[in-house]
Amino acid sequence: MHRALTLPLAALLVLLALLGGCATTTPGGVPIDTSHPSQAQDSRVLFLILHYTVGNYESALRTLTEGNVSAHYLVSDESPPRILRLVPEERRAWHSGASGWQRHRLLNSSSIGIEIVHPGFALTPPDAAGRRERVYLPFPEAQIDALIPLVRDIVKRHEIRPERILGHGEVTPSYKEDPGPTFPWRRLAELGITPPWPDQARVRERQAVYEAAVPEPEWFQRKLAQHGYPIDADAALEQPGQRRLLQRVLMNFQMRYRPARFDGEPDAESAALLDVLTQREAP
Repeated sequence: MHRALTLPLAALLVLLALLGGCATTTPGGVPIDTSHPSQAQDSRVLFLILHYTVGNYESALRTLTEGNVSAHYLVSDESPPRILRLVPEERRAWHSGASGWQRHRLLNSSSIGIEIVHPGFALTPPDAAGRRERVYLPFPEAQIDALIPLVRDIVKRHEIRPERILGHGEVTPSYKEDPGPTFPWRRLAELGITPPWPDQARVRERQAVYEAAVPEPEWFQRKLAQHGYPIDADAALEQPGQRRLLQRVLMNFQMRYRPARFDGEPDAESAALLDVLTQREAP
């Protein structure tokens, strides 16, 4: 007498589905049918945020793996640079804090973060009054050459829009400024990774107009909000901290688009750049 061959029901379902070529299992082993994918979907990743570490490689790696902050990738300053993955892309890294861009807030949940090992700046020797100034340091060419293919790869796989490749200081301007004024944003624009650089002929034309009368701070506040920065377009500048926030936001804008001077003060060239950018972005 032959014994009947029996299989657990779950195993039988998996076997049948596999034979049908449309099955897999969840990470926990639950069988699922994947033969009907929905067209209404996209990546959860909407933004790519670039940072610098300020600390050296050893301290950055320790902070990003043992502390209460993290990033998906770390680009070392070794020769040649290495790219370390610290957090899988499908998981949330804690890198952008109380961030925002356009209507989006708390971007950790919708972004990939890349930390670049870089000191940021050095301090000059104290002057007669004891004051020291920051001197922002360039990024090594080899490090940028390592970063660009990583950015391209992430952007392609997640279909991240060029205007959503941003610096930490842009999405958290109240207390951040990385990757700083020496980061080669213009190079990324010329490579087609980020949006085209503001047309210089148009900028000069608009700057000539604004040289006669620099717009009021409220105009800058509205334009910066329109561009995407997390600042209330209509907030009264008399509110506590609002003028300081406007200065920080404008400083980060200048670091990206006019890195020769980034004091956060309204001026004709910054107005012209904002005008050209926001006109290009208008529907």
